[in-house]
Amino acid sequence: MENEKRAVLAYSGGLDTSVILKWLANLGYEVIAYIADVGQHEDFDKVRNKALRTGATVARVEDLKEEFVTDFIFPAFKANAIYEGRYLLGTALARPVIAKRQIEIAVEEDAPYVSHGATGKGNDQVRFELSYYALNPAIKVLAPWKMPEFLRQFRGRADMLAYAKANGIDVSATVEKPFSEDDNLLHLSHEAGILEDPSKAAGEDVYSRTVSPERAPDVPTEIAITFKDGIPVRVENLADGTVETAPLELFQYLNELGSENGIGRVDMVENRFVGIKSRGVYETPGGTILHIAHRDIESIAMDREVMRLRDMLSAKLSEIIYNGFWFSPEMDFLMAAVDKSQEVIDGTVQLKLYKGNVYVTARESSSSLYDQELSSMHIEGGFNQQDSEGFIKVNALRLMAHSAIMHRKHRHWGLDE
Repeated sequence: MENEKRAVLAYSGGLDTSVILKWLANLGYEVIAYIADVGQHEDFDKVRNKALRTGATVARVEDLKEEFVTDFIFPAFKANAIYEGRYLLGTALARPVIAKRQIEIAVEEDAPYVSHGATGKGNDQVRFELSYYALNPAIKVLAPWKMPEFLRQFRGRADMLAYAKANGIDVSATVEKPFSEDDNLLHLSHEAGILEDPSKAAGEDVYSRTVSPERAPDVPTEIAITFKDGIPVRVENLADGTVETAPLELFQYLNELGSENGIGRVDMVENRFVGIKSRGVYETPGGTILHIAHRDIESIAMDREVMRLRDMLSAKLSEIIYNGFWFSPEMDFLMAAVDKSQEVIDGTVQLKLYKGNVYVTARESSSSLYDQELSSMHIEGGFNQQDSEGFIKVNALRLMAHSAIMHRKHRHWGLDE
């Protein structure tokens, strides 16, 4: 039988979720603290112990890194998902994997409730709750930042700090920067606080995952990434011979190389799903390398018209992921098309990593559509250049018709005088 007041809380160990944990416990809920390991730099034993001290009856640390890479990061990058042309969806991709395991734990723990600490202004509340309801329509959601009784008690950070002090919640162990961060295997994001003024440049103290491009090594790092069906299956460091083939280790190695070469910094103003513009400063080192390499192997192995259609789908798919609809019929539909487009995206891309930049230097593919003789400026290669005359004339028909109409219109209205 379900415990009617048992809730699984997505717990980070920070001020908000610690206060929420205690607040729910004081309301009589039995709280299971669920700590998702998606690659953030964290002392998970400390977070688990803090959850238990704060009032959780159970504290579970779940290692989701492998699943995050294979089932969320790689599929999104296979689709070239990039929101508003710049954001590689680091936070948006982490939320569905966290929510999926949270729903599974709710079943395992006979808990009718799940809870999170996302605010009512941001994207994460939408991402978590849409995932919850898609995976378990009967689930009940406790979202304190949208609950009147919580909002009456906590009007701001000062109220939360006072509550923490009154309830013996240790907050001194979390020395927060003057902005908000989200850390996971794919990226480190920075927003709010001192970054809320988009006219002010983010200082070097904001960044912590990537070295400053100016301070990156003076010698480029040369690597090769091999793809099979659009998925990276091998990374080789061409200088020292290091090779990684397991998905998690491969992606972690790309992160390492990207970080030390100052790659993956983005400072942008984006449109949140809830209608608010926000500034985000992102560090996505491994993802940036992977995205550039994948686009390049497609250039040699993907049909032109398939690429044009896929690019249209990628923009929509990026929006779907950003807005929290990973577990949706439209996502399933689009990913089926993406999977089809990647069936022959096989081959190896060589790249140089140097002072914040990723340069593609060469590529080869067993399914290459590139014909060296056909495209050569020195060999005719079976292409009759005289055929281009008719090709151009056929494509010029509509241009000539439009021009004739405009000339007639101008003469009729005397616009040529």
